[in-house]
Amino acid sequence: MWKELSVATTVRTPAQGSETRIGKGVEPIRAGQGTSFLLRRLHSLSGIIPVGAFLVEHYVSNAFATNGPVAYSDQVKFLSGLPFRLWLEIFGIYIPILFHGLYGLYIWWRGESNVSQYPWTGNWMYTLQRWTGIIAFAYILYHTWEMRFTGVDLVHHNDAAFFKVQYELRQALDLGAYVIGVLASSWHFGYGIFLFCAKWGIVTGERARKRMQWAGVAISLLFIVVGLATIKAFIRPNPEWQQLNIQQWQGADPPKLDHTKK
Repeated sequence: MWKELSVATTVRTPAQGSETRIGKGVEPIRAGQGTSFLLRRLHSLSGIIPVGAFLVEHYVSNAFATNGPVAYSDQVKFLSGLPFRLWLEIFGIYIPILFHGLYGLYIWWRGESNVSQYPWTGNWMYTLQRWTGIIAFAYILYHTWEMRFTGVDLVHHNDAAFFKVQYELRQALDLGAYVIGVLASSWHFGYGIFLFCAKWGIVTGERARKRMQWAGVAISLLFIVVGLATIKAFIRPNPEWQQLNIQQWQGADPPKLDHTKK
């Protein structure tokens, strides 16, 4: 099976028994590889649409927490009220994420790291991108279970959204998981944009690939800043925001916010 390598490798031609050096760069996905070609195409594409698009939306929606509990609950209410919400979640989020994550694990399991033989910066970045993918996938499963299927049902109790996340982040282990998840997801998406552009032939040439590579790193750093700022909004909220006792909504009655106070 064709191996997806990050920057360089060595191949031996059967007829001559000689070694041919392949230069640095991300090898494009090539046709003629049967099912593997199709699955790799779908895997690469799904990382941008719909998984990457959902990640952008998720970061933006969570960033409403920086404007306070009311703004955050209003955003959750908007998303919960989308038409065909359940089907959008199943076919636009859950299935694509499961496919991208599980097939990514398969590629990782079948692949070979060559960072020790070819210690270029790009190769280390590519290896980091693979490992962050594993971490991000595990975090997404944990985060989805905690927020969507346990505790207060945020679909029907939007006003509890800010305080549910705030309560989670008061636990040291949960806070650590959130920070690691933000770091891993941000890197995997940002650097994944570069890999997508390189594999699909959107950027060609050494100089163009190098520029796109650092653009991907910049996108990763931007998402990390946004993600950490959002976490800070939950653990150190503005004193002027309307505050509620967490114990009030751990029972049967979720909190009620005054939506006239933004």
